Amino acid sequence: MPSKWNDDDARDHVRRYAGHGEALALRVYTSRLIGSDPSLVLHGGGNTSVKTSRRDVLGREVAVLCVKGSGSDLAKVEPSGLPAVRLAPLLELRTLDRLGDQEMVDVVRGALLESRAPNPSVETLLHAFLPHTFVDHTHAEPVLVLTDQPDERHVRAAFGDDVVVLPWIMPGFPLAKAVAAAFDRAPQCRAIVLRKHGLFTFGATARESYERTIEFVDRAEKYVQRQIGGIAPMLAGEPAPLPANDRTAFLAAALPVVRGALAAPLATPFGEGFQRVVSSARTGDDLAAFAAHGSARALCATNPITPDHVLRTKGHYLWLSRAAAQSPDLCRREVAAFAASYARCFEVHGRRHAPSMLSPLPVVAVIEGVGLAAFAPQLEAARIAADIAEQTLRCKARAHALGEFVPLTDAELAEMEYWPLERQKLAAVVPALLAGQIAFVTGAAGAIGAGIVEALLVAGACVFATDVDVDRLGAVTKRFAAHGARLASGVADLTDETAVARVLAECVLAFGGVDCVVPNAGIAHESPIAAMDPAKFAQVLEVNTTATMLVLKEAARVLRAQSTGGSVVVQASKNAFAPGKGFAAYSASKVAALQLARIAAMEFAEFGVRVNAINADAVFGDDEVPSRLWQEVGEKRMQARGLDAAGLRAFYRERSLLKTTVLPRHVGEAVVFFASLRTPTTGAVLPVDGGLPEAFPR
Repeated sequence: MPSKWNDDDARDHVRRYAGHGEALALRVYTSRLIGSDPSLVLHGGGNTSVKTSRRDVLGREVAVLCVKGSGSDLAKVEPSGLPAVRLAPLLELRTLDRLGDQEMVDVVRGALLESRAPNPSVETLLHAFLPHTFVDHTHAEPVLVLTDQPDERHVRAAFGDDVVVLPWIMPGFPLAKAVAAAFDRAPQCRAIVLRKHGLFTFGATARESYERTIEFVDRAEKYVQRQIGGIAPMLAGEPAPLPANDRTAFLAAALPVVRGALAAPLATPFGEGFQRVVSSARTGDDLAAFAAHGSARALCATNPITPDHVLRTKGHYLWLSRAAAQSPDLCRREVAAFAASYARCFEVHGRRHAPSMLSPLPVVAVIEGVGLAAFAPQLEAARIAADIAEQTLRCKARAHALGEFVPLTDAELAEMEYWPLERQKLAAVVPALLAGQIAFVTGAAGAIGAGIVEALLVAGACVFATDVDVDRLGAVTKRFAAHGARLASGVADLTDETAVARVLAECVLAFGGVDCVVPNAGIAHESPIAAMDPAKFAQVLEVNTTATMLVLKEAARVLRAQSTGGSVVVQASKNAFAPGKGFAAYSASKVAALQLARIAAMEFAEFGVRVNAINADAVFGDDEVPSRLWQEVGEKRMQARGLDAAGLRAFYRERSLLKTTVLPRHVGEAVVFFASLRTPTTGAVLPVDGGLPEAFPR
């Protein structure tokens, strides 16, 4: 592992953060070097510090410790993420024999120079008690391979007398005291190794401390490679996993089954529902090989490689055979067994630390010969858990090959999992209305489609947007890029049954399944019946009706596999009730689509899915995402009425009862209402047209 220190980058940080002093600027620089390497820390793990000085309100120079704030991410840390704490009151605490967690927090927060600063790391005292200017703490994977063993033999063989080795000690005051005492006994040591936990390095400069981390991680990596011959047998493909293409196809069928089994029943103000989850799957060759190995199930039932990970992934992972991952009954049975085992463990080990149990459901599932998938109500949480699980499987496989993987005991892990100071790292999240839901929207590149996509994203759903027009779809995804990975897209001609199956599978692979299906794709053709081109008529029916049927057909398979209900919202039109001259093809196709929705409402109720329709009218869109329908027919309408574009919009606004402009977001909000399942409604038609008496549903 080479050092990534670069003199030019270091100087750039010193210039950029000149107002914070050179020491803190370089601390930020090396913290980011550490945080950007997933083999050292993942997603907020690890911590760093620097001892420097600040002026207090009286203008006096005060010695301070700038230490990572709890929950901060080293990869992106700013000076504000390393809050300054007065050093003197921290050092006084070392004279104590005991110090409660809350007392420790009170003292540390009371020593902050800025009251609005984030909580300093739970390991602040450890950084303070060590005498070095810079201190780095990592959960480096190669080091954990050495420390998660029955004894210290491999640590000693790799590092010799350059390190002090400590047993597992709960973070906080006890660990801080133990580390300081260990260094006092061996001041010549160049690092401290905490078994089952990680590595501490230190130095007089930022570079020295950082490069010591790199040195010891490199030594650990080379030692492990010498001992196991490079690739751990569990990761080498024996027994053979599924071929890569088959893994993708398998996940497309299996993820909805697993996702459905992990949806927890949830009481809401509107009745019984589910806490749905979204997934992030990984199917690399080494992960698939691990999942095919005979030791995989046993290793999945062991605790994490480092205790911090329990917050993101729980202690154990769910292992599923391929048969169980495809069978709703078998999968639910495995999930129930996992939950029962967790509950028993809580009663034995966790009850003493907390009055109530956290969710007993697994977060990570390892699927035989396929790989892993992580599940959480928020996509970002699922992706973080998957990243950690990916590292964990590789680390466990290498530790298994080196000797015997021996993590924390259940009792030790329960103390960490229910430790209030550890749980504070996870910020409280107020769930969005559609948190955990996955929506599939067709015709997403049109004005109405874009409005639906936007409203669903704002409501917290993950959205898969599809359209036949690649350029317009790209413009829509760019428009909503701020929503990040919660928006995925795929191009498809939905009149092709194979394409429908493919694009819905892409949705499943992106997020895990689907809960809200919005068949919205449509085209128009204006012609009197006497002059109708049969081919044009057939094309409109194919896009507006047949494609709707194909989407409903394929979505039914996924919704049934999940068995957690859901919603379908068909985009009909006011023309289904109030057709106009010259619009026979469009009106007939929308009547047919509405009938499909009504029949689907009767058939899909069997697996708890509600099917409703929206009748929208006069939705023009905007310059960025205009209505394709109005682009096609608007010119004729303007000519017939002697109006310009603004006049045409005013005409349709004024003809409604409410004299209002119907916006794409209005249609989107109607979809969100149906997706929120606030009322037990199916088979309904909701007009979004400003009020047109002739189009009132009858």
